[in-house]
Amino acid sequence: MIVQACINGARSADFHPALPLDADAMARDGAASVAAGAAELHVHARGAERQESLAPEAMGRTVLALRRACPGTLIGVSTGAWIEKDDLRTLVAIAGWHELPDYASVNLSETAAPVVMESLRQRGIGIEAGLASIADAERLVSLDHGGRVLRVLIEISEQALDEAFAVADGIEKVLERAGIRRSILLHGEDATVWPFVQRAAGRKLSTRVGLEDGKELPDGGIAAGNAALVAAAVTIYRTGR
Repeated sequence: MIVQACINGARSADFHPALPLDADAMARDGAASVAAGAAELHVHARGAERQESLAPEAMGRTVLALRRACPGTLIGVSTGAWIEKDDLRTLVAIAGWHELPDYASVNLSETAAPVVMESLRQRGIGIEAGLASIADAERLVSLDHGGRVLRVLIEISEQALDEAFAVADGIEKVLERAGIRRSILLHGEDATVWPFVQRAAGRKLSTRVGLEDGKELPDGGIAAGNAALVAAAVTIYRTGR
């Protein structure tokens, strides 16, 4: 089990003053997060005007900077459909990547998920299967991709804690019934970040924290940046609180 740092996501600059939005800033932030205890990094590459991009130039610049700053650390990226806003453009971008990430997240809620997963697989890139609902889990099972992914990413967006836990439980039950036994990374968002870190640690699952998911520390204060969020999560894993 690991703590992964998700350092920027789709957040805009006004979300937090330390949000890394170019390759050099991501490299510095990634190195600080690894020093704080992150085992892996998940980033959203940025192109012109600091907008999310899957274009080979933006991806290559970002991955190369992170590899130089964090040698030996696994680097993951997003393939979210909203980034390129066109499925064909997404596939063309992936085919053109010259600096390959170690893995990429694919949202099973998105129409083109199966073909995106196959495109990544053909390039030798690991896949995080992103499941945000029970329907997503059922789709993964029906596609017979469950046994061929690097890990399952259970990512809950519901903000009411009881509802969020119920969705996570439902996803796990679908995977169990189907006999899918891949490693699981469990995480929440905003109000549910720390309850899910606690839940993941208690169940010996991996988790992630970072400014993509939220900016508050367990005590409700605003974190100075990603490294502080990672350090707080690592403390929970080490001490149980």
